[in-house]
Formats: sequence, C-alpha cells, structure tokens
Amino acid sequence: MKEFYRVIVYNPKKIILLFILFSVIGAFLQSLVSVDYDLKDYLPEESASTVSLEVMQEEFDSGIPNARVMVRDVTIAEALDYKEQLLNCEGVTAVTWLDDAIDILEPVEMADTGSVETYYKDNTALFTLTIDREQRVEAVDAIRELIGEENAMDGDAVSSAISTTGTISEIRKIVIFAVLFVLAVLLLTTTSWAEPFLVLIGLGAAVLINMGSNLIFGEISFVTHAAGAILQLAVSLDYSVFLLHRFEECRRTAADRKSAADEKGRMASERKAMPDEQGHMANERAGMVDEKEAMVEALCRSASSILSSGLTTVIGFLALVFMSYRIGMDLGLVLAKGVAISLVTVFVFVPALTVTAYKWIDKTRHRSLMPDFRRFGRVVTRVMLPMVCVFAVLIVPGFLASNQSDFYYGSAYIYGEDTQFGQDTAAIQSVFGEKDTYVAMVPEGDTATEQALSDTLRELPQVKSILSYVDTVGAEIPYAYLDDSTLSMLVSENYSRFVITVDADSEGEETFALVENIRGILDTYYPEENYLAGVGISAYDLMDSITSDMLKVNLIAIIAVFLVLILTMRSVFLPVILVLGIESVIWINLGIPYFSGSSVFYIAYLIVSSIQLGATVDYAILFANRYMEYRRHMEKRQAVVQTVSSVTVSVLTSGSVLAVVGILMGFVSSNGVLAQLGRFLGIGSLLSMAVVLFVLPGLLCLFDGLIRRTTRHADFYMHRGV
Repeated sequence: MKEFYRVIVYNPKKIILLFILFSVIGAFLQSLVSVDYDLKDYLPEESASTVSLEVMQEEFDSGIPNARVMVRDVTIAEALDYKEQLLNCEGVTAVTWLDDAIDILEPVEMADTGSVETYYKDNTALFTLTIDREQRVEAVDAIRELIGEENAMDGDAVSSAISTTGTISEIRKIVIFAVLFVLAVLLLTTTSWAEPFLVLIGLGAAVLINMGSNLIFGEISFVTHAAGAILQLAVSLDYSVFLLHRFEECRRTAADRKSAADEKGRMASERKAMPDEQGHMANERAGMVDEKEAMVEALCRSASSILSSGLTTVIGFLALVFMSYRIGMDLGLVLAKGVAISLVTVFVFVPALTVTAYKWIDKTRHRSLMPDFRRFGRVVTRVMLPMVCVFAVLIVPGFLASNQSDFYYGSAYIYGEDTQFGQDTAAIQSVFGEKDTYVAMVPEGDTATEQALSDTLRELPQVKSILSYVDTVGAEIPYAYLDDSTLSMLVSENYSRFVITVDADSEGEETFALVENIRGILDTYYPEENYLAGVGISAYDLMDSITSDMLKVNLIAIIAVFLVLILTMRSVFLPVILVLGIESVIWINLGIPYFSGSSVFYIAYLIVSSIQLGATVDYAILFANRYMEYRRHMEKRQAVVQTVSSVTVSVLTSGSVLAVVGILMGFVSSNGVLAQLGRFLGIGSLLSMAVVLFVLPGLLCLFDGLIRRTTRHADFYMHRGV
C-alpha cells in the first residue's frame, strides 16, 4: 500500500482535478434521483396489501381512496357542486360522497343515519378522494385553493404531498446549520484555521459523489434522502480529522529527523567546504520530500484505525439491508455506500489536497483553543468505577423498556397537532370521528355471494357504509342496465370491488383486530382468492412484517461488528466490552420513550439501533486502541489518564457533531419519522460519549487482566507500582 500512497501524494493535481470532476457530476446527477414519500411502497413485495394494491391497479382505473376533504357550512346542493369542482382538480381521479351511497332525490331523513353521517353531518360535507400519486402535490395545492384555509383535508396523499414540498426546504436548513456547526467545532479543535476548510471540502466531495451515485437505485425513500447526506457528514468527519492529526505527528517526526540530518550535513559541509548555496538547495529538496513522505507515513500508520472504524460503520448500516421492510435496504445501501466513498476520499482526495495546501496550513497555524484534558483524565479515574455501577444498574431496565413503547407503524401520525395537517386531521375527526376506507376485491360473477358478504360486513359495528355493485345498484339488476362509467368503478373484467368506510383509527390494537376480522370474513366467502387494501391494512402488514426485523437486524449487526473487532484488535474479550457498552447505550436510548410515555415510530426505532451502533462504536474503538497502546508502557490508571487526555477532543468532535445534527433534525423537521430519528441519534450520541469517557475506562480497568490474557501480543506493562 505504501507505493499506492506514494502515487497519490506525488500526483496531487491529477487527483484533485479528478475529484472535482466527480463532485460536479454528482451534483448534477443528484437532481435526477427520484424520491418516494410513500412508506407503503416499501412493504415486502409478498405482503398481502402490496399484492392487493398491484391487482387493483391492474383491474381498476381509479385507485384506493387516499384523501378526505371536509367543507363546512354547505347544503347538499352546494356539496354536490363542490364534488364536481373537486373532481375537476388536477390529479383527482375519483370523488365519493353521499350521492354514491344513497339516492339523494329522496329525503335524507328517510335514509340510514349511519350512511348519511359518514358523508354529511351538521351541515358539513366529507368527501373521499382518490388522487393520482404522480400528481399529489398539484392536486393538494389545487384542493387547498378551492376549499380555503377554513376547511380541512387529510389522508395519505395529502401527507405525502406535504412531505414532498416541506422536507426539501427542511433538509436545506439542517444541512446549513450542520455545516456551520462542523466548521465551528473544527475551528475549536484544530490548530490551523485552514484545516477545517480542507476537511469540509473532502466531506463535501464525498457527499456529492454519494448523492449523485444514488442514481444507480433509480429511486430512494424520503427518509434516505433527508438523512443520508447529514449522517454521512456526521459519521465520516473523524476519518479526515484523524488523518490530519497523524500527518502533523509524522511531520514533526520528519522535522526532527531532518534537523538531525541537517546538523550532520552542516558538519560534513564544513569539513568538505561545500558552497552554502548548494547546501541550501539540498535542504530545500529535502524539505519538499519530507512533506509528501510524512503524508505517506501518516496514511500507513492511520490506515488500520480508520479502516476498522469505517468497516464497523459500514457493517452497522448494511445490517439494515436484511430488514424485510425494504426501506431498510434503501437506507442501508445508501449509507454504507456513502461511508465507503468517504473512506476512499480520505485515503485519496484528502491526502492530495493536504500536501498541496500544507503551506497554507502552516501560515494559518495558531495555538490550541482546547484545554489540556489530563486533569479531566484524573477526574475520570476517580469516578469511573461508580459510573460503571450506575451503568450496570441501568442496563436491565433499559433493555426491558426498549421493547415496551407504544408504536406507530404507518404514516398516519407523521405530522403532529402543531402542523396544519395535524390540525386538519383533528378538525375532521371532531365532526366525523376516526374513519378509514378499505377496499376489498373478490372474483366477479356471483352476486348472491357478494350480497351475503356485504350483509355480513355490515354486521360489524365499525363498518359505517359500503359502496359496491350489490349495495349501490342491487344484486337483481343486470350489468347491461348500467352505463360504462358507473360499472367500471364497481366491477372489472374479473373482480367486484367493495369500498368499505369504517369507524376506526388508521392503526392500533382495535384497528388491527378489525383488519383480522374483515380478512377472516373475506376468507369465509372467498377462500381461494380475495384482496384487501387501505391505510389501516398497510399499517397492519407493516406491523406484522417488520416487528420480527428488530432482533434479526440487531443480531446481524452485533455479530458482524464483533467479528471485525476480533480480527482488527486480535482480542476476544475486548470486543465484548465495546459492543456490549454501545449496545447497552442503545437499549437505554430506546427505552426513554417508554418512561416518558411517548409513542415511537417503529421505522425510526428499527433504523436507529443499527445507525447508532455503526456510528458510535468508533468512539469506543478509538478509546480502546489508545488504551492498549499506552498500557504497553504504563500502569492501567496512568493509561486511562493518558488515553482520556489524548482522545477526548476526537470523541467530542465527532460525537458532538452527530448529536447536534440529530437534535437539529428533531427540532427542524416537521415529519415525525425524521424528527424522532434525529432525536434518537442526538440523545444516543450524547449517551455514547458519556459511556465512552466515563464508563469504558472503568470497564477496561476492571477487566484489564482478562483483556491481557485474551489479546494476542498484548505486552501490557506489568510493574505493580503506580
């Protein structure tokens, strides 16, 4: 590898031009990457609701109703006019209202109260819309302009449209704040005003290349789009910083060697009467070689640590690929690719950039703005054992609580009550209650069985109305008596469709029980073939398919990281301490919502465990590596003091960036999934830093002997004195 590194540092201009080109291409290509804002699209392909959606899309022109619009203070005639105007809005393919359920030419008072109040109550009309997914933004904008701010709308299509427009601007804010914070942290923790800009240039190139290369996937989820670049920035920061620190160490070593060589050369020159000008030129050439050779030496010495940290992070992200919920594969591949690109950038682009700009680094050199942490190290040695005891007490309740929170599986609660979407949803529910629309599809042709199915479904207390051929037209009316437009909404070439309005939330135990009940009824009448889809159905399938992912993904990540650490650290027990320490922090982090009584989006819950493991185990690896290095020539408590003094700045740099980025996502993002993911990462990073700086030192001291016996060539200092 040394020769490879020499090729890089001795051809810096070519490398820099190449990465500039890649960055420009990446910046252009990222605009071509499509973003999917619908969580249902990432359900397993074999899930019942996914299959149902595919069959329905093939059989019927209009899809499943995905929006509700409420208009206040209207008569039935005015509501019918609104229905016509809604149907003319761009992207709206179907509108269902009271006139589709009953004959409104007859007095409303004579109709079934439940059917009427599903659509019209207290002079307020509730329309059920089907919006084309490709035109959601245009449709929602047009509907809002039509109904005004005083009326309300909600549903999956509305939520997705808001995500499409709102997430982009929120991401920009988060990225700007994150970059400014990274710059501020680097200015504090480096000793040159130029170094932070070199690090940011390297990180920026890696992020642009990764975002542009996402085009190979064609489309990525909004979670990946929003979090990918920010997380890549946060978790890759310490690679460049570590390399630059090594470069400075190697430069100092090279400078010392050069001073000794110059002194010998001066003495030899005096003996041989060498002309001063020739001696000066020789020294200049030696100086030029020293900078590049110092970088080669820095790359060789830092490669193992950077690669082990990067590899564990990549593995943590790749574990997400094994989720049955395909958003895990989407996020895992993009993040793992991003870290891999960051590693390539650190080993290729950053060295070339640094050897080109080292004079700029030297000219902007300043004294360290960070304090010496040796006193802090001594404080740690006094509190580390009590902190281990506190940590041990928290592990069990943290583990138990991490699995006991109330979960949201779908997208119904992504936007809280402080957003317009949340306020609109609350307004609709205050008048019409919690309602959802399911669509069932059964083989066409047997109207008697369809009538029996409809009658049985109506016996369920949650079912408020059903639109189907047998309910709207009548089982005794032949198809030939209907016009094609009406018939095509209810019957296709192969199937009959039932649009079922239920008085149920979008998800929850009662909703899931209702879904199981309706599926059981469908299986009774049509055991060989039936389909059911809707928001509540998708939420049920999400719950059913991804709850088993947690254990699987965690085990894969833990085992893979553990094996990597065994190979890189050549130790058996030390990786156990590191993985158990970070994994325990994850349990405590995920257990906090249970104790605070707040609900958790299962997607964020599932994703954060792998991300936090991959991103924060780096701190533990860095601490352990330095401890093992110092332990070879000093007693264990002294090794702890020296290790804390050496790594605190690095841990605070990387950890604070991830924490602040996460907290920014939590505060800025109106999307509940992204906000909760950010809060988990922010709090998790703070907890991980605390454990690494206060608990891990105690664990290393307590198990020092066992670590020594289970580590190959540990060569610990064995003097018994202090």
